[in-house]
Amino acid sequence: MNNIMGNVNEEEMREIEKFEMENLEEMRNEPEDMSRIAPWTKQITIRGLIASLAIGIIYSVIAMKLNLTTGLVPNLNVSAALLAFVFIRTWTKLLQKAGIVTSPFTRQENTIIQTCAVACYSIAVAGGFASYLLGLNRKTYEQAGVDTKGNTPGSTKEPGIGWMTGFLFVTSFVGLLALVPLRKIMILDYKLTYPSGTATAVLINGFHTSKGDKIARKQVHGFIKFFSISFLWAFFQWFYTGGGNCGFAQFPTFGLKAWKNSFYFDFSMTYVGAGMICSHLVNLSLLLGAILSWGIMWPLIAGLKGDWFPATLPESSMRSVNGYKVFISIALILGDGLYNFLKILYFTASSIRTRAKTGDLKTLSDKQNQDDLRRNEVFVRETIPIWVACLGYTAFSIISIIVIPIMFPELKWYYVVVAYILAPSLSFCNAYGAGLTDMNMAYNYGKVALFVLAALTGGDNGVVAGLVGCGLIKSIVSISSDLMHDFKTGHLTLTSPRSMLLSQAIGTAIGCVVAPLTFFLFYKAFDVGNPNGEYKAPYALIYRNMAILGVQGFSALPQHCLQLCYGFFAFAIFANLVRDLSHKKFGKWIPLPMAMAVPFLVGAYFAIDMCMGSLIVFAWHKLNSKKAGLMVPAVASGLICGDGLWILPSSILALAKIHPPICMSFS
Repeated sequence: MNNIMGNVNEEEMREIEKFEMENLEEMRNEPEDMSRIAPWTKQITIRGLIASLAIGIIYSVIAMKLNLTTGLVPNLNVSAALLAFVFIRTWTKLLQKAGIVTSPFTRQENTIIQTCAVACYSIAVAGGFASYLLGLNRKTYEQAGVDTKGNTPGSTKEPGIGWMTGFLFVTSFVGLLALVPLRKIMILDYKLTYPSGTATAVLINGFHTSKGDKIARKQVHGFIKFFSISFLWAFFQWFYTGGGNCGFAQFPTFGLKAWKNSFYFDFSMTYVGAGMICSHLVNLSLLLGAILSWGIMWPLIAGLKGDWFPATLPESSMRSVNGYKVFISIALILGDGLYNFLKILYFTASSIRTRAKTGDLKTLSDKQNQDDLRRNEVFVRETIPIWVACLGYTAFSIISIIVIPIMFPELKWYYVVVAYILAPSLSFCNAYGAGLTDMNMAYNYGKVALFVLAALTGGDNGVVAGLVGCGLIKSIVSISSDLMHDFKTGHLTLTSPRSMLLSQAIGTAIGCVVAPLTFFLFYKAFDVGNPNGEYKAPYALIYRNMAILGVQGFSALPQHCLQLCYGFFAFAIFANLVRDLSHKKFGKWIPLPMAMAVPFLVGAYFAIDMCMGSLIVFAWHKLNSKKAGLMVPAVASGLICGDGLWILPSSILALAKIHPPICMSFS
């Protein structure tokens, strides 16, 4: 799901291209002398690691909140680069005022901080805390139906800091080394664009010019202003949440009847900011999914109580309305995922075949300008020995093959061996496709592994084997693709590949510790996994039901649900076909089925928040397009970070049993 929010949308790319064109001449007039580029050992600094740790922790908290509430996490790479710039510039200015001389802040150090911080919070996003790992706990097991075939009492494992940290350490580092030997082929020979990596590089390069410095200063002021507003607003709202269903988040904006069907604006600056970052198409797709599900389908299906399902069953039962919510969401997700999976494979295969026929594999071209030659020289000069990557991959794989079956006896060791043999080729396909389209399809590879392992293992062990195997494949394939994005950023900012790989490894190690601690901050302070609460963790239930479906087939579905699933699966494929085959002018308005699927299970409120963010961006562009293009990322990041940072003190207050004094509720 994260790839919908993670991709660079068309509007953002247009603004980035415009920004690059405006600053291109100035960047060329301010070339970075090769002799001034610090050696790779000095590009990673102590102050940079401290900044990375601070940014990584803040974004891990934000990402965990988004994961546990809706499962949607926007791309925070650009704002991480901005925060890195803010952090180090503030640091150096304070030291200068104190009379202490500091080393200059370079684009290479900026890149390293951004890479390390993103690697840290990416573990919170893709570590399975709201999906395949949380799907193992007893609460999710009970929601999936204790009488459901394949959903056995022994197929549970309660969250724990120890085993979660260990699982992350043995699975995350393998992906870092899977594609290192192919970095030159992917970046220089195939010249893959990696739009997210390119966008981040353009931003960082822009910061480190005289004009870029002025632009960054304006963005910093905007970020700090809206960060403060968002934090204070979250603090103010806390006073009115002294009980269940209390506070501004439950305000019946459109009336009580709409509120009961989850249609209300919940005043969450996190989702408003996320809506400002995401494209209009994503936000409108969310709203369409909310209207179709909570506005039309669920009230109609609830009215068929006693006909389609027993009237005695609670609505939360998988044999009641909740079953339709979960499995129709799965149908949309699988339909969209299958289509994009096959599309990416087709483009990857055809692109490789075309390059092989034309022989377009030259590293350096006569037409390349001096800047490109300089970037290529830096990228090739800092080699990473192939034997180091192969030895590291083998060593980490052996550790994982030994440790994972001990942690989860349901997943046999030979399945893990096969996974690590296939992983490099799967990682190459995914990283190549991401370079062409900016779509990280790791979650699709994970779902394939989930179904295959659940079906092969079967019986009482199928669910656990499927969920753990899903995490294993998804982790390797996703991290290796992310590393290629970082290599692209490093190539364009003249940053050493060695320092990029090391910073990614450091960030991953920090994330393996920070992410479980962040998760338990929420798990202990809030009611995580409650389908009627704020922290629903919808994807935990979705992934567990996928595993159950793999074990027992379609007998897990409630009455008439299969027919509805067929319809929505076909709709997902049809919508994608229409968008890809129709004229771009019309295709850009075809909804995204993957985005539509989220409110089917979660509710409509966050879609309204995100559409509010989209409306702000639309109006801002109409009033002052140039200023909007400059300030939207900074303002959105400020709103997200301010609201997200309040989670830390509010969690501490909840753990200390300090409750808000007022309950504002409506009925």
